Amino acid sequence: MFPSEIVGALRIVVSFIVLLPLALTRHKKVPVDKWKYIAAIGILGTGLPAFLFARAQTVIDSSLAGILNSLTPLFTLIIGVSFFNQHSRWQNVLGVFIGLAGAVGLITVTSGTSISFQFSYAFLIVLATIFYALQSNILKYYLNEIAPVTIASIGFFIIGIPVIIYLFAFTNFTWLLTHQENAWDGVFYVAILGMFSSAFAIILYNKLVQLTNAVFASSVTYFVPVIAMVWGTFDGEKFPAVSVLFISMIILGVFLVNRNGQRKKLKKKE
Repeated sequence: MFPSEIVGALRIVVSFIVLLPLALTRHKKVPVDKWKYIAAIGILGTGLPAFLFARAQTVIDSSLAGILNSLTPLFTLIIGVSFFNQHSRWQNVLGVFIGLAGAVGLITVTSGTSISFQFSYAFLIVLATIFYALQSNILKYYLNEIAPVTIASIGFFIIGIPVIIYLFAFTNFTWLLTHQENAWDGVFYVAILGMFSSAFAIILYNKLVQLTNAVFASSVTYFVPVIAMVWGTFDGEKFPAVSVLFISMIILGVFLVNRNGQRKKLKKKE
Protein backbone atom coordinates (compact mmCIF):
# COMPACT_ATOMS: atom_id res chain seq x y z
CA MET A 1 0.00 0.00 0.00
CA PHE A 2 2.77 2.43 1.00
CA PRO A 3 6.33 2.50 -0.36
CA SER A 4 8.97 1.15 2.02
CA GLU A 5 10.40 4.58 2.83
CA ILE A 6 6.97 5.80 3.98
CA VAL A 7 6.39 2.71 6.10
CA GLY A 8 9.75 3.16 7.81
CA ALA A 9 9.24 6.88 8.38
CA LEU A 10 5.64 6.53 9.57
CA ARG A 11 6.64 3.88 12.09
CA ILE A 12 9.19 6.25 13.61
CA VAL A 13 6.80 9.22 13.58
CA VAL A 14 4.14 7.25 15.47
CA SER A 15 6.66 6.22 18.12
CA PHE A 16 7.86 9.83 18.34
CA ILE A 17 4.30 11.07 18.98
CA VAL A 18 3.52 8.36 21.54
CA LEU A 19 6.69 9.03 23.56
CA LEU A 20 6.84 12.83 23.08
CA PRO A 21 5.21 13.66 26.45
CA LEU A 22 7.81 11.53 28.22
CA ALA A 23 10.66 13.13 26.28
CA LEU A 24 9.50 16.62 27.22
CA THR A 25 9.39 15.75 30.91
CA ARG A 26 12.58 13.71 31.07
CA HIS A 27 15.10 15.55 28.87
CA LYS A 28 16.54 17.50 31.83
CA LYS A 29 17.40 14.25 33.58
CA VAL A 30 19.92 13.28 30.90
CA PRO A 31 23.52 14.44 31.51
CA VAL A 32 24.93 16.48 28.63
CA ASP A 33 27.68 13.95 27.92
CA LYS A 34 25.07 11.17 27.46
CA TRP A 35 23.07 12.81 24.68
CA LYS A 36 25.49 11.66 21.99
CA TYR A 37 25.06 8.05 23.05
CA ILE A 38 21.27 8.30 23.10
CA ALA A 39 21.42 9.90 19.65
CA ALA A 40 23.57 7.00 18.43
CA ILE A 41 21.07 4.49 19.84
CA GLY A 42 18.16 6.33 18.25
CA ILE A 43 19.82 6.40 14.83
CA LEU A 44 21.45 2.95 14.85
CA GLY A 45 18.92 0.97 16.87
CA THR A 46 15.69 2.50 15.63
CA GLY A 47 15.99 4.94 12.75
CA LEU A 48 18.12 3.15 10.17
CA PRO A 49 16.80 -0.41 10.82
CA ALA A 50 13.20 0.77 10.33
CA PHE A 51 14.04 1.86 6.78
CA LEU A 52 16.37 -1.07 6.06
CA PHE A 53 13.85 -3.75 7.07
CA ALA A 54 10.99 -2.04 5.23
CA ARG A 55 13.05 -1.82 2.05
CA ALA A 56 14.45 -5.35 2.27
CA GLN A 57 11.08 -7.00 2.76
CA THR A 58 9.72 -5.55 -0.44
CA VAL A 59 11.78 -8.26 -2.15
CA ILE A 60 12.88 -11.00 0.26
CA ASP A 61 10.40 -13.13 2.18
CA SER A 62 9.78 -13.06 5.91
CA SER A 63 11.47 -16.44 6.44
CA LEU A 64 14.82 -15.19 5.19
CA ALA A 65 14.34 -11.94 7.09
CA GLY A 66 13.83 -13.96 10.28
CA ILE A 67 16.94 -16.02 9.67
CA LEU A 68 19.08 -12.96 9.01
CA ASN A 69 17.65 -11.14 12.01
CA SER A 70 18.89 -14.04 14.14
CA LEU A 71 22.44 -12.88 13.42
CA THR A 72 21.96 -10.05 15.93
CA PRO A 73 23.35 -11.91 18.99
CA LEU A 74 26.38 -13.05 16.99
CA PHE A 75 27.23 -9.51 15.89
CA THR A 76 26.53 -8.27 19.42
CA LEU A 77 29.09 -10.71 20.76
CA ILE A 78 31.68 -9.90 18.07
CA ILE A 79 31.34 -6.13 18.50
CA GLY A 80 31.32 -6.40 22.30
CA VAL A 81 34.54 -8.42 22.35
CA SER A 82 36.24 -6.34 19.65
CA PHE A 83 35.37 -2.80 20.72
CA PHE A 84 33.87 -2.82 24.23
CA ASN A 85 36.28 -5.09 26.12
CA GLN A 86 33.55 -7.61 26.75
CA HIS A 87 34.75 -10.84 28.32
CA SER A 88 32.96 -13.97 27.18
CA ARG A 89 33.51 -17.60 28.05
CA TRP A 90 33.45 -20.41 25.56
CA GLN A 91 29.99 -21.39 26.84
CA ASN A 92 28.63 -17.97 25.86
CA VAL A 93 30.07 -18.22 22.35
CA LEU A 94 28.78 -21.77 21.98
CA GLY A 95 25.35 -20.62 23.15
CA VAL A 96 25.20 -17.94 20.47
CA PHE A 97 25.87 -20.48 17.72
CA ILE A 98 23.53 -23.13 19.13
CA GLY A 99 20.74 -20.56 19.41
CA LEU A 100 21.44 -19.33 15.90
CA ALA A 101 21.34 -22.88 14.52
CA GLY A 102 18.06 -23.52 16.34
CA ALA A 103 16.47 -20.32 15.03
CA VAL A 104 17.58 -20.97 11.46
CA GLY A 105 16.39 -24.56 11.64
CA LEU A 106 13.01 -23.64 13.10
CA ILE A 107 12.36 -20.94 10.53
CA THR A 108 13.40 -23.25 7.71
CA VAL A 109 11.15 -26.18 8.67
CA THR A 110 8.12 -24.04 9.51
CA SER A 111 8.24 -21.54 6.65
CA GLY A 112 6.42 -23.91 4.31
CA THR A 113 7.88 -22.18 1.27
CA SER A 114 11.22 -21.97 -0.44
CA ILE A 115 13.36 -19.13 0.80
CA SER A 116 14.14 -16.60 -1.91
CA PHE A 117 17.50 -14.87 -1.70
CA GLN A 118 18.72 -11.64 -3.24
CA PHE A 119 22.05 -10.58 -1.83
CA SER A 120 21.65 -6.81 -2.09
CA TYR A 121 18.35 -6.84 -0.17
CA ALA A 122 19.46 -9.51 2.28
CA PHE A 123 22.49 -7.38 3.07
CA LEU A 124 20.18 -4.57 4.19
CA ILE A 125 18.92 -6.78 7.02
CA VAL A 126 22.44 -7.93 7.87
CA LEU A 127 23.41 -4.27 8.11
CA ALA A 128 20.42 -3.62 10.37
CA THR A 129 21.50 -6.44 12.72
CA ILE A 130 24.96 -4.88 12.94
CA PHE A 131 23.33 -1.60 13.92
CA TYR A 132 21.26 -3.45 16.53
CA ALA A 133 24.45 -4.98 17.90
CA LEU A 134 26.12 -1.58 18.17
CA GLN A 135 23.04 -0.19 19.89
CA SER A 136 23.01 -2.94 22.50
CA ASN A 137 26.66 -2.50 23.40
CA ILE A 138 26.44 1.30 23.55
CA LEU A 139 23.41 1.01 25.80
CA LYS A 140 25.07 -1.45 28.17
CA TYR A 141 28.42 0.27 28.46
CA TYR A 142 27.48 3.96 28.34
CA LEU A 143 23.83 4.29 29.39
CA ASN A 144 23.33 1.60 31.97
CA GLU A 145 22.38 4.14 34.65
CA ILE A 146 19.78 6.02 32.54
CA ALA A 147 16.14 4.92 32.80
CA PRO A 148 15.01 2.81 29.79
CA VAL A 149 11.94 5.02 29.25
CA THR A 150 14.16 8.11 29.15
CA ILE A 151 16.54 6.54 26.64
CA ALA A 152 13.70 5.47 24.33
CA SER A 153 11.72 8.71 24.50
CA ILE A 154 14.74 10.97 23.99
CA GLY A 155 16.04 8.71 21.22
CA PHE A 156 12.78 9.00 19.29
CA PHE A 157 12.67 12.73 19.99
CA ILE A 158 16.10 13.19 18.38
CA ILE A 159 15.30 11.23 15.22
CA GLY A 160 11.58 12.00 15.10
CA ILE A 161 11.74 15.64 14.04
CA PRO A 162 13.94 15.12 10.94
CA VAL A 163 11.90 12.04 9.98
CA ILE A 164 8.66 14.06 10.17
CA ILE A 165 10.20 16.64 7.85
CA TYR A 166 11.28 13.88 5.49
CA LEU A 167 7.86 12.18 5.54
CA PHE A 168 5.82 15.26 4.72
CA ALA A 169 8.28 17.23 2.59
CA PHE A 170 10.14 14.58 0.61
CA THR A 171 7.62 11.76 0.08
CA ASN A 172 4.15 11.59 -1.46
CA PHE A 173 2.60 10.49 1.84
CA THR A 174 -0.01 13.27 2.01
CA TRP A 175 -1.03 12.67 -1.61
CA LEU A 176 -1.50 8.95 -0.94
CA LEU A 177 -3.70 9.69 2.06
CA THR A 178 -6.17 11.59 -0.11
CA HIS A 179 -5.96 9.62 -3.34
CA GLN A 180 -5.27 6.00 -2.45
CA GLU A 181 -8.08 3.71 -1.37
CA ASN A 182 -7.80 2.28 2.15
CA ALA A 183 -4.74 4.44 2.86
CA TRP A 184 -5.92 5.17 6.38
CA ASP A 185 -6.19 1.45 7.05
CA GLY A 186 -2.52 1.21 6.22
CA VAL A 187 -1.75 4.08 8.57
CA PHE A 188 -3.63 2.28 11.33
CA TYR A 189 -1.63 -0.93 10.95
CA VAL A 190 1.70 0.88 10.75
CA ALA A 191 0.67 2.86 13.84
CA ILE A 192 0.13 -0.38 15.75
CA LEU A 193 3.56 -1.54 14.59
CA GLY A 194 5.09 1.75 15.70
CA MET A 195 3.50 1.70 19.14
CA PHE A 196 4.09 -1.90 20.12
CA SER A 197 7.02 -3.13 18.01
CA SER A 198 8.99 0.10 18.28
CA ALA A 199 8.09 2.37 21.19
CA PHE A 200 7.05 -0.06 23.92
CA ALA A 201 9.23 -2.96 22.75
CA ILE A 202 12.36 -0.79 22.78
CA ILE A 203 11.68 0.33 26.35
CA LEU A 204 11.43 -3.30 27.46
CA TYR A 205 14.53 -4.24 25.47
CA ASN A 206 16.52 -1.40 27.03
CA LYS A 207 15.53 -2.62 30.48
CA LEU A 208 16.54 -6.18 29.63
CA VAL A 209 19.98 -5.05 28.45
CA GLN A 210 20.52 -3.13 31.69
CA LEU A 211 19.42 -6.05 33.86
CA THR A 212 21.52 -8.67 32.05
CA ASN A 213 24.01 -8.08 29.25
CA ALA A 214 23.96 -7.03 25.62
CA VAL A 215 24.40 -10.52 24.15
CA PHE A 216 21.76 -12.15 26.35
CA ALA A 217 19.24 -9.37 25.62
CA SER A 218 19.84 -9.64 21.87
CA SER A 219 19.25 -13.39 22.15
CA VAL A 220 15.52 -12.70 22.43
CA THR A 221 15.57 -12.58 18.62
CA TYR A 222 15.95 -16.37 18.73
CA PHE A 223 12.49 -16.61 20.25
CA VAL A 224 10.79 -14.67 17.43
CA PRO A 225 10.22 -17.80 15.29
CA VAL A 226 9.08 -19.70 18.39
CA ILE A 227 6.41 -17.10 19.13
CA ALA A 228 5.42 -17.05 15.46
CA MET A 229 4.99 -20.82 15.57
CA VAL A 230 2.83 -20.62 18.69
CA TRP A 231 0.60 -18.01 17.06
CA GLY A 232 0.38 -20.24 14.01
CA THR A 233 -1.16 -23.01 16.07
CA PHE A 234 -4.16 -20.77 16.73
CA ASP A 235 -4.69 -20.63 12.97
CA GLY A 236 -4.64 -24.40 12.74
CA GLU A 237 -1.12 -24.67 11.34
CA LYS A 238 0.73 -27.91 11.93
CA PHE A 239 4.47 -28.08 12.42
CA PRO A 240 6.98 -30.91 12.01
CA ALA A 241 7.98 -32.82 15.13
CA VAL A 242 11.58 -31.72 14.54
CA SER A 243 10.48 -28.22 15.58
CA VAL A 244 10.73 -29.39 19.19
CA LEU A 245 14.43 -30.10 18.65
CA PHE A 246 15.10 -26.63 17.27
CA ILE A 247 13.15 -24.95 20.08
CA SER A 248 15.21 -26.94 22.58
CA MET A 249 18.37 -25.74 20.86
CA ILE A 250 17.20 -22.12 21.17
CA ILE A 251 16.47 -22.52 24.89
CA LEU A 252 19.83 -24.22 25.47
CA GLY A 253 21.63 -21.53 23.48
CA VAL A 254 20.06 -18.68 25.46
CA PHE A 255 20.87 -20.49 28.71
CA LEU A 256 24.53 -20.82 27.75
CA VAL A 257 24.72 -17.20 26.63
CA ASN A 258 23.73 -16.02 30.11
CA ARG A 259 25.47 -18.75 32.10
CA ASN A 260 28.38 -16.54 33.14
CA GLY A 261 26.04 -13.81 34.38
CA GLN A 262 24.13 -16.32 36.47
CA ARG A 263 27.30 -17.47 38.19
CA LYS A 264 28.27 -13.92 39.04
CA LYS A 265 24.86 -13.26 40.59
CA LEU A 266 25.12 -16.38 42.73
CA LYS A 267 28.54 -15.36 43.99
CA LYS A 268 27.27 -11.92 44.96
CA LYS A 269 24.39 -13.46 46.93
CA GLU A 270 26.79 -15.69 48.81
